[in-house]
Amino acid sequence: MRKETLNGIAALGLSGLALAEGVDGADTAWMLVSTALVLLMTPALAFFYGGLVRSKNALNTMMMSFVALAFVGVGWALLGYTLAFGEGGPLLGGLGHLFLRGVGLEAQGTIPHVLFLAFQGTFAIITAALVSGALVERMRFPAYLAFLTLWGLFVYAPIAHWVWGGGFLGALGALDFAGGTVVHINAGVAALVGALVLGARKDYGRQAILPHNVPFTLLGAALLWFGWFGWFGFNGGSALAANASAALAFANTMLAPAATLLAWTLLDLLRTGKATAVGAATAIVVGLVAVTPAAGFVSPLSALLIGALAAFPSYYALLWRARTRLDDSLDVFAGHGVGGITGALLTGIFAEKAWNGVADGLLFGNPAQLGIQAAAVLAAVVYSALGTFALLKLVGLLTPLRAGPKEEGVGLDVTQHGEEAYTSGEGAILVLSEKAPAVSSLKPQGGEA
Repeated sequence: MRKETLNGIAALGLSGLALAEGVDGADTAWMLVSTALVLLMTPALAFFYGGLVRSKNALNTMMMSFVALAFVGVGWALLGYTLAFGEGGPLLGGLGHLFLRGVGLEAQGTIPHVLFLAFQGTFAIITAALVSGALVERMRFPAYLAFLTLWGLFVYAPIAHWVWGGGFLGALGALDFAGGTVVHINAGVAALVGALVLGARKDYGRQAILPHNVPFTLLGAALLWFGWFGWFGFNGGSALAANASAALAFANTMLAPAATLLAWTLLDLLRTGKATAVGAATAIVVGLVAVTPAAGFVSPLSALLIGALAAFPSYYALLWRARTRLDDSLDVFAGHGVGGITGALLTGIFAEKAWNGVADGLLFGNPAQLGIQAAAVLAAVVYSALGTFALLKLVGLLTPLRAGPKEEGVGLDVTQHGEEAYTSGEGAILVLSEKAPAVSSLKPQGGEA
């Protein structure tokens, strides 16, 4: 698409307003599209997770993603953004943008500041929503809302500042193009801690807990890949401009998951003789996760290698987890935590200055980069684990974290939302309001029955 065309698209949304000095119309158009695509990823995640749980918990699981749009989104606008990107120190941003102060149409790089706020907000939203995959089918919804909001402010925002907002990891030279450390390691470790704090579902290890709608999961995986076109908004958009770096990220985000899917399918066939659809959906996500930190820093051939290599640790971490009492319900740590760690470290190996103009990795004469990547991984793991544990314990002091055994048995759709995803005939469960009369007190009018 020619730059003149992109400028024209941007102008459509700014009719009557001149672009601020330093704002580029083409870059603004690219980032408008990228922001929309990344926002789409949270509903996509709802379908991905929703298909993997039992039908009695489908709505609750999907709602855990959808409400992130509200609770994390509002928190990000009012406080999270300034903690992440406000002028501050090496550990935390200042309060200069508290309640959106000073966030307007002025240039942030080459795009309007308010658009930069929105783009970064979509990252915060989906990162918090990712954690829910380890909490499904047993966490009370009010407790989840409190935890989700606090986590976005006090775990996600500081790590985002460390890497992207002028903090110490960025100053150290850590490479994280679109969120391997900030998003995936952070969410994966938080999910692991959440699963440990909550404990296993009451039926875990006693009966098969099977996905109720695998096509939902495949749809979610497809939309996530498209949104990574938004991570092709995430990855492509993270260049923050319509430039060669965005084009490289775009290509790499197509190639890496394809290689992961290929390797994962072969592993499935060699191990069991069958290639599962849930495995294919998981492989796509693992490949997307692994290439996220590397997308703008490695060659396309290296992206293929990263994708293929990332399949192995996540695949075997998932198999190991299934043999333990750890109820990371939807394998968030195996997919996002292990995949993110793998991708971050491989970035330190395969980064190539000829492609990124920033830094080389181990294979191209700079072994120190791998050490820097490892330090960033360690920092994110430790802070996310400690912060998540503290917030869950704090929320637990205010309201119970776990649904009761009877609530789990009925399903969280009914007990937490008063709804059902599916009905049989006229409805499987009658949900009465608190003011509704008891069934035994209802009598037909006009005399005895």
